[in-house]
This record gives sequence, structure tokens and C-alpha cells, in this order.
Amino acid sequence: MKKVYLETFGCQMNVSDSERVATSLQSKGFEITTQQESADIVLINTCSVREKAEHKLYTRVGEVRNAAGRKPFVGVMGCVAQLDGETLFQKIAGVDFVVGTRAVGRVSQAIEHVLEHQDTYIDLGERDIDYEWSVAENQRHSPYVAFVPIIEGCNKFCTYCIVPFSRGREVSLSASEIVRQVLEYRRQGVKEIHLIGQNVNSYRPKTESGLEEFAGRTPFSRLLRAVAATGIERIKFTTSFPRDFHADIVDAINEHPNLCNWVHLPVQSGSSDVLRRMRRGHTVESYFKKVDALKDSARDIALTTDIIVGFPGETEKDFLDTVAMVDRCGFDSAYIFKYSPRPGTPAFAMKDDVTPAEKTRRFRELEAVQKRVQRKRLERYRGKKVEVLAERVSARNPDDLAGHSTCHKLVNFPASKRLLGNIVNVRIVDIKSNTLYGEIC
Repeated sequence: MKKVYLETFGCQMNVSDSERVATSLQSKGFEITTQQESADIVLINTCSVREKAEHKLYTRVGEVRNAAGRKPFVGVMGCVAQLDGETLFQKIAGVDFVVGTRAVGRVSQAIEHVLEHQDTYIDLGERDIDYEWSVAENQRHSPYVAFVPIIEGCNKFCTYCIVPFSRGREVSLSASEIVRQVLEYRRQGVKEIHLIGQNVNSYRPKTESGLEEFAGRTPFSRLLRAVAATGIERIKFTTSFPRDFHADIVDAINEHPNLCNWVHLPVQSGSSDVLRRMRRGHTVESYFKKVDALKDSARDIALTTDIIVGFPGETEKDFLDTVAMVDRCGFDSAYIFKYSPRPGTPAFAMKDDVTPAEKTRRFRELEAVQKRVQRKRLERYRGKKVEVLAERVSARNPDDLAGHSTCHKLVNFPASKRLLGNIVNVRIVDIKSNTLYGEIC
């Protein structure tokens, strides 16, 4: 039995892809190993959103090739594979096969080819019509949490973003298939599912199948209600696109307690001029209206975001507008990135006129503001009771368990391992930089 070591970089969609690849390979007689040293095949699932992620691939292939002991075949899948294709064989010595983002259902064929013929192989083709979206229980990243893709690809073409080129156009799964997966996960004992996609609220299935009995102004809000009706204990979704985030999504969250009170809504900039150059399709003012609708909810919905500093043409005023926006919105957390040009995107042709030093200064200043805002947001939980899914032993203390609240805060608390997989009430007694600490109550 050939052993496959699978390593994943990047977003939840990549993690989900890897889970399904592992499931498929296992069903075809391969053994998935956690030890690279014993592997016959090393498969690297790549991310291309940031330049650093691509560099990780080059480094990792070199490390695999230069490691002592057996010399495994090396395969590359994911976004870098889709974008660079056959050129990867010239760019990186030692790559044996390349599988694109929509060809992941045929990874076993790629492996079988290189094992038999001892030469390179590439598959950048489209997804099989009968592609299996299910994940085996032993290949999920968690026994208690499952990712459920509802849409793949992106039609937005933001000027800085490579995703439409690496993931293709938006394709939505049918609601009936999504509900089937959720019901199966519930049967397996999963407590929390994440509906995932590049832009989940752009969900537009080809048919009404599975949505017929559920109201809502948009297909996504109807899907939320359909999934809530399965009775699974927790439902989260990410990522949302501001232009397609409508009030009926908040209505659905308000109506169904198992729709969790957390929304990730990437704003990217606090300057409408920068947003226009980014081709985001929203203004700061329209974003504020979405935030106000979330803040008006009685559910105390946690709001997180993504922000890019140093985009081409970003002036000091633009940056200060972003600082003011962070103060105004009160994000529970924010992923802040320094802009890096991605070849193939429209922004790559723009003059990258914000110096690296200035990008770093803006990053640090905005990070400091967000930390202050975040601390204030976290303080509201002190003394309060939150429901936490006990997911694992804490990395900080072996006597503690760790898990996420409905508002997606990481909470550590002292408890027996017997509680793993249970949802418990925890009273928050301490606030850390990015996490909460509590006691079972």
C-alpha cells in the first residue's frame, strides 16, 4: 500500500479540498500518513493569494527533495498548480505531477500515472460531473466541526485578487446536496458546520431543489433557513462579500438560534477611492449600513474583517480614513495585510507607489488601533456566559480544553477530556490578547 503525505496551505476551501482528496485516495487503497519520512508521495495543496504563500511551495519542495532517506514523488495541487500549470516543472526542480483546483477528484489518476510511467503528469481540467463532495469521518480536520462548500469560484474580479483566475467562475451546489451533507454530518456526531466559499452570499444555485419551502429575498438567506431546519446545533458561514450582504441574512440569523452570531465581512479599505480602484463594488458608506444592520441585531453579532494597506495610490488621507473606519466599525478582529502585487491581476499593472517601509508603518499603526478596538470588544464578555464547543486540548495548558463560542471566539477553560465534543456553558473570567479564558458554569 502506497503512503501519501498531504500538506495544506491557505484557506478553508483548501482544507476542505484536502479532506476530500484524502477521502478519495483512502477509498482507492492509498494510506494517508502524517509522517513525511515514510511517504511514497508528498502532495502539497497550495495557496496563491499572497506572494509569501507561493514562496512556501518552493521552499517545501526543496526540503522534501533534500531530506535524507527515501525520495518520494512530489505533487502540487491547488491554486498555484492551476495558475502556473506546466511551468511548475521548469520553475521547481523535483515536481512530478500538477493537479488544478477543479481536477482534485482525479488526484489518484495522477499518482498512478507517475508510479507506473515514472514521468511528469498534469491535469488542469474541469471538475467531474459526478464529483463526490463527502468527507470520510477519519479525514476531517475535526471530529466535531465540518466544512461544507456551498459555492466555489468568484465572479467579482477585484483588481488585486487572483482567485477568479485560480478558482474559476462561481458555481453553486444545489441546496438539496448541501442539506444532505449536513444531515450526514449530524448523524456522524458533528456539532458545528461551516458553510464555505469565496463569496458565500453570492450563492445562486441553478435549481430550486431544497429551497422550495424556505422564504427569503436571496437564495443564500433561504439556504441558511434550509440548513437551520436540519437541526444541527451550530451553523457558521464564511466568507461574505459586502455588495451581496443583504438584510435578510441578518433576519435569518435573528430567527434561528443555531445560525451563529458571527459574520466575516471583508471591507479591505476605509477609503471609497481605494475601494473603487480595487473594484470592490461597495463604498465605505454602503459598508457602514451593513455594519449598522448587524449591530442592531439583538444577537450581539461579532464582526470580523480583512484589510489591505498600501494598495497602489493609497494616500495618507486614504489610510487615515481606514483608521477611522476601524474605530467606527468596532471589529472583533481583523486580518490586516500589506499589499503585494500578484501577476495576472489588473492591479499588477498599477504603479506600486507605496514604499515597503511605508506599508510597514501603516500596517503597524493600523494593527495597534485594531488591538485597542479588539481589547474593548473582548472586554464585553468578561463575567458573561458563552456557549463553547469543546474541540481539543488547549495548546497552552494540557489541563484545559479549547473551543469556539457561537461568536467564534477561541475560549480556553479547565475541564476533563471527557467533555470533548460537547457544547458547554463557560463564564468568562479573563481576557487575553486574542482569546478568552473561563470556567464551566
